[in-house]
Amino acid sequence: MKIVILNHILQQYHKDQILKVVKAIGAEVCFAESESTIPEEFSAPDIVYGFGINIAKTQTSLKWLCLPSAGVDYLMKPGVFANEECLLTNSSGAYGVSISEHMIAVSLMMMRRLTEFHEETLNQQWGKPRAQKSLWGSRITVLGTGDIGQCFAKRAKAFEPEQIIGVNRSGACNDPVFDRVVSVDNLDAILPETDLLAMSLPDTPQTRGILSRERLQALPQGAFIVNVGRGSAIDEEALADCLENGHLGGAALDVFQTEPLPQESRLWKTKGVLITPHVAGNLTLKRTLDKNVDMFCEDLINFAEGKPLKYIVDRRKGY
Repeated sequence: MKIVILNHILQQYHKDQILKVVKAIGAEVCFAESESTIPEEFSAPDIVYGFGINIAKTQTSLKWLCLPSAGVDYLMKPGVFANEECLLTNSSGAYGVSISEHMIAVSLMMMRRLTEFHEETLNQQWGKPRAQKSLWGSRITVLGTGDIGQCFAKRAKAFEPEQIIGVNRSGACNDPVFDRVVSVDNLDAILPETDLLAMSLPDTPQTRGILSRERLQALPQGAFIVNVGRGSAIDEEALADCLENGHLGGAALDVFQTEPLPQESRLWKTKGVLITPHVAGNLTLKRTLDKNVDMFCEDLINFAEGKPLKYIVDRRKGY
C-alpha cells in the first residue's frame, strides 16, 4: 500500500505520528510538498492525504482521498475521480474551535463597532462614543448545527444571550447548548427573531441561495450576519443593498460566491461589511492541525483493517 502525504505545514511530530501508523499497517509513505514533487515510485498511490486533485483525476489506483479541509463541493462534480469508487473523507470536526473563535471575534467587532474606532485611530483621530450593541441579551440564530455551529453556540452562550436557536435539516440536535432547534422549513419564522445570524453551511443544492433577498429583509432592523460556511448561501447583491440602505447592521464574510473576491465586487466598498479571505478555519493553529492529523491516522487504521471510515463524505448529501 502506497500513501502520499501532501500537507506541507506538518511539523516533524506529525510526520512521526503518521510514520508510526504506516509502519504498524505495513505500508509505504511519501511526504511531498506538492503533486509535482512526488517521486515516480509514488505516482500511482492508493491513498492521498492532502489536496491531491490531479492524482484523483488521473489515477485509477487511488482508493481513498483524505482532505485536510472540510469543504468538498468542488469534488462533487462528475468526472473528478478517475476511480469513481474512490473513498472521500474530509476533516469536518477539526475546525470547530478555530472557526468559532473567529465568529466570536468578528461578531464583537461589528456589534461594538471596533472597525470604526480602529479606522479613526489609524488616522490619529480620537473618536467619539457611539451607540453599540452586545452579545448579552441578543437573539442568536445558528444556521447549521454541526461541529462549527455547536462550538460557536457554546462560546456565545458565555455572553448570556437571550436565546440561541439552532436551525438544520432535521430539526434535531443532540447538543443541549441550543435553547431550541428547528428544521430549516421554519427558517422564515425564526429570522424576524434574530439579532445575530451565524451561518456555517456546506455548499449543497439545498443551501445555495438560502439567504435570499426576501429572507434578508425578514431580519430585524440592525441585525448582523456572520458567514463562515460557503458564499453560495447568500444573495450577495441583496446583502449589499440591505447594508447600504441601513436595514442590516453589518455582515462579517469569510466566504464568497467567487474566491478570491473580485476587485469589481460591490462588497469591497459596501458599508458594514467585514471581509476576511477565507481564513476562519486556520490550519496553522496547533489544535486544528493536531486534530486534523489525528483524524487521518484514525481512519488510516480503519482503512487498513477493512473497517468503515469514520469521516467519510456522503456524496449524495455533499458533505
